[in-house]
Amino acid sequence: MMEENNGIDCLENASTSEGKPPNPRTPSYMQQCPTSDGVLKPCKKSLVRHPSLQVKSKASDIAVENGHAIENHGADFIPIVRSGAWADIGFRTSMEDVYLCVDDFMHDYGLKNFADGPSAFYGVFDGHGGKHAADFACYHLPRFIVEDADFPGEIERVLASAFLQTDTAFAEACALDSALASGTTALAALILGRMLVVANAGDCRAVLCRRGKAIEMSRDHKPICNREKKRIEASGGYVCDGYLNGQLNVARALGDWHVEGMKGADGGSLSAEPELMTANLTEEDEFLIIGCDGLWDVFRSQNAVDFARRRLQEHNDPVMCSKDLVDEALKRKSGDNLAVVVVCFQSHPPPNLVAPRARVQRSFSAEGLRELQSFLDSLGN
Repeated sequence: MMEENNGIDCLENASTSEGKPPNPRTPSYMQQCPTSDGVLKPCKKSLVRHPSLQVKSKASDIAVENGHAIENHGADFIPIVRSGAWADIGFRTSMEDVYLCVDDFMHDYGLKNFADGPSAFYGVFDGHGGKHAADFACYHLPRFIVEDADFPGEIERVLASAFLQTDTAFAEACALDSALASGTTALAALILGRMLVVANAGDCRAVLCRRGKAIEMSRDHKPICNREKKRIEASGGYVCDGYLNGQLNVARALGDWHVEGMKGADGGSLSAEPELMTANLTEEDEFLIIGCDGLWDVFRSQNAVDFARRRLQEHNDPVMCSKDLVDEALKRKSGDNLAVVVVCFQSHPPPNLVAPRARVQRSFSAEGLRELQSFLDSLGN
């Protein structure tokens, strides 16, 4: 199942709910916001995070603080965005993965672009207990983003708010129709100018290829991770055999309001708040892979980048590259549904990387010099 890069409809989207709860607004600390040239600058609003989510972390070669990754070189680079996606039911009996590709986000959702360069939105949603939550999030999440009065000026706060609004709206929909009860992990990637922002809640993953090197732009939210386990226990939950409250193998997700002890009006052990990472794209950034956990069950991040890079060098087609990744995951016996999105930032394929040859220093021993001199002397005779 494939999606070209010219539409905004969700894969097999079946959601029609129009529920729109109010925006959550709270006091803030300093964040990063885009200026007209797509560069990150400080701004002042954000959502209040649980103290366990404010620990400094690091994502490969990008400096990260409070979940935000910043790169500042390559100010003249403007990415050329091309995308493709592919999904497969795999060895499951039902399909619960959903994806969304929007290469011209502002235009397709009726907004005026605020800066030169691309405005694009990509998302993957891995449903569990049914597909309704994934379909609902795929349809409503981007709309909550564009309907926020602060978009695109305060993009990180807007993204986090949109995740929480989508979660609350789905709770309202489930209250009206209990047949919708289900949950989904969610990962969204926004590209505005040369700024890349990734928001993740769950175990989907985004990996940036920077000159052949894998840069992880998200963190898998598993209950056994120390930060997640501390947050879960502080919220009154527990982790048993790697499962949240003995039931879910993810620590963050949208939906699951029907599962006892997971969520409530005063919070709960299952969080819908996304973790955000941002980066300013440079000419060294070649493409982004985002995928549900069925891909990452059989691919390490660097392995996926190496594989995708070789395929793009062969055909330079993000749709075919997405299919190649899915097909390879099936060959490696991934036991889950599969949904993959590949976003290229250049019009040309990734270049061949030629490692510089080390300069070899050679020297002669005194004995060797004497033998060489003797040989040269013999030639003179």
